[in-house]
Amino acid sequence: EVPVVESGGGLVQAGGSLTLSCAASTITFEDYSIAWFRQAPGKEREQVSCLGISDRSVWYTDSVEGRFTISSDSAKKTVYLQMNSLQPEDTAIYYCAVYLVPSDGVPCRRIILLGTKPTWGQGTQVTVSS
Repeated sequence: EVPVVESGGGLVQAGGSLTLSCAASTITFEDYSIAWFRQAPGKEREQVSCLGISDRSVWYTDSVEGRFTISSDSAKKTVYLQMNSLQPEDTAIYYCAVYLVPSDGVPCRRIILLGTKPTWGQGTQVTVSS
């Protein structure tokens, strides 16, 4: 598996912002997708967003749409998640997942729902205080 390195988590007050980074610089494949998931204690893992590098497909879960923005730097093989207007309900461990399969025009959300096995990052803690 390729290494996936996450960073950017931390403690922020409600209404503040954080930007998470997911770096997979060893990837040589040109067509892949990256997703962000989060998991809070007592809750199931939840997909937050995804981005298809080749087809530029984007998806957000309803609870973050309008507040979070996913973007990429193709030269650095890095995907970012800009999180604005953070609320205590956003507190969770955030994980990056890399899907090393060609999209063939399939949006990243559908690739994930089809059960494609990803390579996971180690997780980064985001804590939002009230």
